[in-house]
Formats: sequence, structure tokens, C-alpha cells
Amino acid sequence: MLPVRKLAASELCRACDEKNLPFRTTDELEDLAQVLGQGRAVDAIRFSVGMARDGYNLFAMGPEGIGRHTIVRRHLEEQAPRRETPPDWCYVFNFETPHKPRAIQLPAGKALKFRDDMERLVEDLRSAIPAAFESDEYRARQKEIATEFTERQEQGIGAIEERAKTQSIALVRTPGGFGFAPMHKDGVMSPEEYRKLPEAEQKRLEQVIGTLQEELEQVIHEAPKWRREGQRKLRELNRQVTRAAVNGLIEELKTAYRALPQVVEYLARVQEDVLDHAEVFRQPKDGEQPTLFGVPLPLPEGGESFLRRYQVNALIGHEAAGGAPIVYEDNPTHDNLVGRIEHIAQMGALVTDFTLIKAGSLHRANGGYLILDALKVLSQPFAWEALKRVLRSREIRIESLGQMLSLVSTVSLEPEPIPLDVKVVLVGQRLIYYLLHAHDPEFGELFKVVADFEEDMGREPGADLLFARLIATVARHEKLRAFDRAAVARVIEFGSRNAGDAEKLSVGLRDISDLMRESDYWAGTAARKVISAEDVQRAIDARVERSDRVRDRLQEEILRGRLLIDTAGSRAGQVNGLAVVQLGGFAFGVPHRITARVRLGAGKVVDIEREAELGGPIHSKGVLILSGCLSGRYAPNKPLSLAASLVFEQSYGGVEGDSASSAELYALLSALADAPLDQSLAVTGSVNQHGEVQAIGGVNEKIEGFFDVCRARGLTGGQGVLIPASNVRNLMLRRDVVEAVAAGKFSIYPVATMDQGMTLLTGVPAGERDALGRFPAGSVNFRVEQRLSEFADRSRAPQAGATGTKPRRRGHRA
Repeated sequence: MLPVRKLAASELCRACDEKNLPFRTTDELEDLAQVLGQGRAVDAIRFSVGMARDGYNLFAMGPEGIGRHTIVRRHLEEQAPRRETPPDWCYVFNFETPHKPRAIQLPAGKALKFRDDMERLVEDLRSAIPAAFESDEYRARQKEIATEFTERQEQGIGAIEERAKTQSIALVRTPGGFGFAPMHKDGVMSPEEYRKLPEAEQKRLEQVIGTLQEELEQVIHEAPKWRREGQRKLRELNRQVTRAAVNGLIEELKTAYRALPQVVEYLARVQEDVLDHAEVFRQPKDGEQPTLFGVPLPLPEGGESFLRRYQVNALIGHEAAGGAPIVYEDNPTHDNLVGRIEHIAQMGALVTDFTLIKAGSLHRANGGYLILDALKVLSQPFAWEALKRVLRSREIRIESLGQMLSLVSTVSLEPEPIPLDVKVVLVGQRLIYYLLHAHDPEFGELFKVVADFEEDMGREPGADLLFARLIATVARHEKLRAFDRAAVARVIEFGSRNAGDAEKLSVGLRDISDLMRESDYWAGTAARKVISAEDVQRAIDARVERSDRVRDRLQEEILRGRLLIDTAGSRAGQVNGLAVVQLGGFAFGVPHRITARVRLGAGKVVDIEREAELGGPIHSKGVLILSGCLSGRYAPNKPLSLAASLVFEQSYGGVEGDSASSAELYALLSALADAPLDQSLAVTGSVNQHGEVQAIGGVNEKIEGFFDVCRARGLTGGQGVLIPASNVRNLMLRRDVVEAVAAGKFSIYPVATMDQGMTLLTGVPAGERDALGRFPAGSVNFRVEQRLSEFADRSRAPQAGATGTKPRRRGHRA
């Protein structure tokens, strides 16, 4: 077994060599055009954007704060100007089926113009049509039609009147209508004179009057027909006059839009509808109602509201040379995605029409790109299903949620669907992608490309200078002061610390940008024109100070003796383990006392945290591994007759992770061998069944947590931390820890095996088996094996003294 060395101060933090930064301030550096550390994700974005096939939408996955939105948008903005600007879309009135508005496609930039042209057309018609009906020609023709009806009626009655006179019969006009009466030379006979006539004359007169009455009734019967014919002629006249006023205006529009068949067809239908409803444009004067032959004509229903049918709902309008649109929908509700149909209240009822159709983000992004947050889409009712439906059908169908769910019974619209050509980019966490891929069978067909963003990049030669250019780019973009060379070096070291690896740099733009803004603030308070390393360090320290209340309180509890942590002396079965506490965005290390008790038993190691339901599954797994390690090493050919218990003392919250399994093993071995462990040392690292110490996370925070407690009590030079040897490359410790190690006041030991750890903690060699498979006498392993052998012998002793009776089998109740 190789001896364990102490790590040198130079191994505890990979400082940025300022010699590799050939500049004085970031003002001398060019902007960084490339994306650092995201080559795989960038290639996926380019592939998805360039693949013009259905289903090749993109899911950009990775943790928050690494610039997913920024990188995706940047590449879309590079591609969008090269694509053709998508067409505009309008909704217009459907004259055949009013509740199904028609969608009209126009070239980019034409929708708003078409809307304005239709508004001007209506205004022109409201002037031209009344003017045409005010002309002398129209009035003369209208009078001619009315006179024709009157003359025909008068001619029919006059002819009957003349025939009656020849028969000595008078046509009498009364308020109740027409009647006939006998005449004599002085006028109409009185009833007395009529009765004096001979009977034969009376019969003749009655017969003549009956005949004339029939002729009169025939004329009167023909009068409504003549009136209808007159009305028909007047309507035809009105139509001719209207056509003369309308044709020129609408034909002018048809000529302007002759290259668009949909628009020309629509204008032709408008032309016919205007001819059918010319009276809408003829406003009565002085509140009078128009009449025909004295009969009032009904006013068109709705007036101004009726004219809304000629409006154009310019749903989507683009600039003619704008390229493909890029839309980010921050609130992806169902209606915000696919659009909505609004209603207005009139007379206590909700009404709507095609002008109240509103576009959704899919309409605005049609022909381009739509960026959505995956979690937000999944959180909104019906939004995810709506998004999948439009991507499957390749058309946007606006439907009211109330109608879909049968929650309301008001009459609504069924707008014509609009064809969809869009590239959707979902941005979300990796877990969301994996869950959707596993549980939604349609997801893989609709989102075939994934851009997996890295959290860090390699710190190879030249990487520091590239990172410096990134700092310069952010500083210029955010309008911050320039960073001097030492400040850049400190930011680079911060990037490695955030990555948790001395050989890598974090590409989390959010954290880096936040640190730069805060450094700029502190430089401003110090009235500096250039940001220095002191400003960066002050920003880091201030950030910690704003978040470390809980850490300080826990350390205070330790120093006051309420949380029991020994940093001096030796104790058997007791070791200082290390844990990481994550509160919000702040993580810190805390030492925990771990104790072990052993006795004769059935080979079970009891995890008290698990029994109390405070331990997570990974922690429980780590404890179970200890049983395999003990039996494999010390009792391969005999029963492990051990009962042991392990516990994190004074732990009242949950415990998760296996990073304390090596410390728990040391505590068990110490209890078995009765070998005291040095309490000035703390331990972190997981262990496998072969006794190899494995890497863990949060190594920097754990070391610093124990260091802070030791420093508060006074550094003695004997204090330190045992870490897995494979974690050395992850060390990016605070400067005060590095300085203490350099001064010999604190030590860090990289261990690869449990034997190395036990040797350090006990000061007694762990011991290795000789050629005969025996551990050296007095070694830790020898003492552990001896203790376990004693347990095994004692467990067999009652069976050896038995009298041959068969042992009874203990029953159990279901």
C-alpha cells in the first residue's frame, strides 16, 4: 500500500496565468463570434433549421442559465434574413356562409394595404351611391316608373268610367273605395228616384252595374301586380344606377389586385352584395324613411354594423423584405398559440364576427420560427395538445375552448384554417425531454432533433483567451467598464469553480454575466474606470455574504457546542463526515458526526437514517454496499455474524447521497477494531464493495465547510480532510484555504482505498494480507478480522452445545 501524500497548495486551485492573457484591458479584445463549448448543440440547431421536412422541430435541452435562448435566437437570426418573407393573411366575410369566415393569402406587406383599400372603397361607395341616386336622370326615371303605375291604374278605371256613362251609370269615388250609381240628366239618381223607375229598367241597371263592378274589381285586382312590376322596375333601376356607381370603383381594385385570384373573386362577390344591398349606402335625409308609391321601405338592419361585412381583418402583416419571422411566446396559453375569437356584449348577449378573430403566436411565426419554453407549454391547459395538433395537421384552426368543452352555448365562428409552415423550438430541462420522449408517443415524431447544451468546456491551452474575449463581448453588450487582466483571470477562476472542475470552465452565461455586472457596480463605488481583480473578488464575497445566514448560524451552533463536532482528539466508532447543503443558489459544506456501534448479530448493518425514513435511496444503497465490503474482505468463508448501526448524529432533515459511505465504513471498522479515529480529520468519498474510494460531488464546499469550523476554533496544523484521489482535478478552493495549506496549518489528503484512509485516521497501518492470506498482527485489518471471527464463533456456540434436538421453527402471523 502506497503512503498517502499531502496535496501541495498549487494543486488546490488552478490559478489563471496572466501571461496567457496578452492584453491590458478587455477594450483591446475583439468580440467573440463563436459559441464557447456548444459545438454539438450548435450543429443540431443548424441541422434542424436547414431540414425543411415535417417533424424536424428542435428541443433545446440543458440547465438554466447557459444561454439556450440566446444561442438559439442568434442562429435563427442568422438564418431568417436568407429565407423568403412569408405571405400575409386576412379574414374576410363569407357571403355564402357567414359563420365561416374566409382566409385570404396575400404577398408580404399587402394585408394592411388591402384593408385600407377596402375601407376607402366603403367610404367612396357611401358618397358615390347616394350621389347617383340624387341625379336628375335617376329622379326622372324613378318618376316615370311611378307615373307609369299611376297612369295604368287611372286608364283602367277611366275606361270603366266612360263605359258606365254610356250606360247612364256614374262611377262614384268614396273614402271606402269605388261604387256605381244610376244617372239622369241632372246627375246621380236619388234612392227615391231610382225606386220610381220601371221594374224592367231597374233590372237593366242592376245588370249593367254588376258587369261594371266585375270590370272594376278586375282592374283593382291588377293594381298590386302593376305595383310589383313597378317595384321590380325600380329595383332594376336602382341596381343599374348602383352598378354604374360601383363598377368603376371596384374594377379599379380588381385591376390593382389582378395577380391575386382570391382577392379578385372576393371583390366580385363584394360587388354583387353591394348591388343587392344598395339601400345600406342610401342614408335617409332628415330622419325620413324612403318610400315607394307611398309605401315605406324597410331600413337595412344594422346600418353601420352591416357595413362591417366589407371590412378586412388583417390577421398577419409582414414587411415586404423582413425575412422569416422569429417569435418567442412568453405566455403560451391555448389561445395565445392558436388565436382566439373575441366576443362583445350587445343587449345582454355575446356576439362576434370575423373582425374579432385575433392571431396567435403560430400565426405570427408562420413561415418562420417559434420559440417556446417547454415547461410553460406543458403547464397551460390544452396548450400542448393544441401545439401537437397544428404540427400534425400543418394548419392552424382557431377554435374556442368554451365551444370545445361545451361550456358555452353562444353562436361562434368557424374560421377557415390557415396552412402552417413553422419551425418550433422548445427550450427546457433534460428531464422534461426524457419524460416526453418516454411517455408521449407523438413527441418523437414531432421533435426529431435535440440540441443538448453543455454546462462547461475544456480548459485547454487557448481556452482562457477565448473566455477573455467572451468577457469583453459581454462587457460591451452590457455597457460595463472594461476588465483589466487580473480581473479577467479572477472571472476565469470563478468559471472553473462554478464548473466544479479545475480542468473545465463553466459556460453558464447567466452566472458569469451577473458576476460582471456586480463587479462593475463595486468598481463604480470605488470610482474606478477599469474593473480590477479586487472588484471581482468583492462581488464574489458580497454574493456569499448575502446568502450565508444559514451557514453562519450552523457554524455558530457548532462553536457553541449545540451541534457536536470534535476537531481534536481521537474516538473509536466516530468520524467527521461532510455534507453539502443547497439553499436556493447557494451551496455550502457542513461537518456531521457519524457514529457506529457493533455487536453480535445476523450480519445486518442498520441504517438508522433509513429506518427513520430520513435517508434517501442512494444513501441507503451506500450503506448496503458496506455489508458486501465487510463480508467480502473479512468473512468470505464464514457467516458475517455482525449487528451494526450507523447514524448521522443530530441530523433532523433528510440525508441523500453516498458520499459519506467511506466515512461510515471507517466508523464501522474503528468500532470493530476498537481503533480510535483522529477527530481533527474529516472524510468524504463513496466506497465500493472492493474498498476503493470513489469520486463525489461538492468537494470544494465540503473542504471549506470543515476548514471554517477548524479556523474558528484555531488551526493547529494537524487538521485536514480526506478526499477521493479522483477528486483532485475538481479542486478550486478559496484562497484562504490555499494559503492555510501553503502555511502548513491545514492539510488535504487524496486517498484511493479504504486502507489508506484507515491508516491516516488511526495512525495504525491498515495491513495487507501476506502470501498465506493473513493480515499482519496488530494491524487494523487484523483486529477487524479477529473481532468478526469472535462474533462468528459465538454465533455457532449454542448449536455446538445442543443435545441433538431439532431446533424449533419460529412461526409468524400474516
